[in-house]
Amino acid sequence: MQSADLEVLQAAQSWLAQGRRVALVTVVRTFGSAPRPEGALLALSDHGLLTGSVSGGCIEADLLERMRADFPDRPVLVSYGVETGTARRFGLPCGGILELVLEPLSGTDALAPVLTALAERRCLRRSLDMETGRVDFAAGESLDHCSFDGRRLSRVFGPRWRLLAIGAGQITRFLADMAGALDYEVLVCEPREEYRASWKDDGVTRLLAGMPDDMARELAADGRTLVVALTHDPKLDDLALMEALVSPAFYVGALGSRRNQAKRRERLLEMGLSQEQVDRLHGPVGLNLGGKTPAEIALAILAEVTALRHGLTLTVSEPVRAAVAACA
Repeated sequence: MQSADLEVLQAAQSWLAQGRRVALVTVVRTFGSAPRPEGALLALSDHGLLTGSVSGGCIEADLLERMRADFPDRPVLVSYGVETGTARRFGLPCGGILELVLEPLSGTDALAPVLTALAERRCLRRSLDMETGRVDFAAGESLDHCSFDGRRLSRVFGPRWRLLAIGAGQITRFLADMAGALDYEVLVCEPREEYRASWKDDGVTRLLAGMPDDMARELAADGRTLVVALTHDPKLDDLALMEALVSPAFYVGALGSRRNQAKRRERLLEMGLSQEQVDRLHGPVGLNLGGKTPAEIALAILAEVTALRHGLTLTVSEPVRAAVAACA
């Protein structure tokens, strides 16, 4: 999940602990150019505070007015943009429809199971019965998911995506900056003291001094983690890959040419990994975008990961390759 959603849950839990009445708002259906995706969250309190977003701001203001006038005592479905008049009033694009579930939270620990699961990097499914207001929890799959059938709202909450980069070189700097902008938790493993000393700490990343195999074993323990080996030193990269490829990590990649990758695969097989495990390796890492600068390589890595996260496998067509070559 996004860190913004985590902030919503934490704020709502804090307000509940203060004895305030709190409503959790979830986007459950969209049509057309809706401003926020399904599953987006907003929390509203009875003392006029809000956090999160379901639109550009106008709908949030209307929801606050609703809360002041009549705080709901049961879950309700609210629609915006169904008619042209409301679409114009609330700034929705022409034809856009946004449906929201307003859920009054019950009890000071209403969100505690979700926050506990996220802290432990577990996925948890939270299901709301619209008629009774009953909330149930169960283990969830590794990817965020929101579904609504008119009676039951089900949302899977999972931990933030995590990027573990091996090596604190120039490519890692660009990769860390871009991944941070995409809301990843960014961890950089660098056992070499001279590289750690030259790393500029900007508060976006955590710099780890442990050995790559130890870090991969500890941190690549779930399917929402990416491990990318970028030192160009087999003594370090192979250690991380040996552990990452047998872990549940979503993506494992390594920098290097095709020839070097072939040698690396041979070494990993000699280390005892199975062919199936070695075949998980993305190497050369990232999409072939034709770029060679550190920033372009970082972009290629995140482009491939983003596509895979959304269920896409992208390749560069021959006409595109020819056009890039002609402009080079």
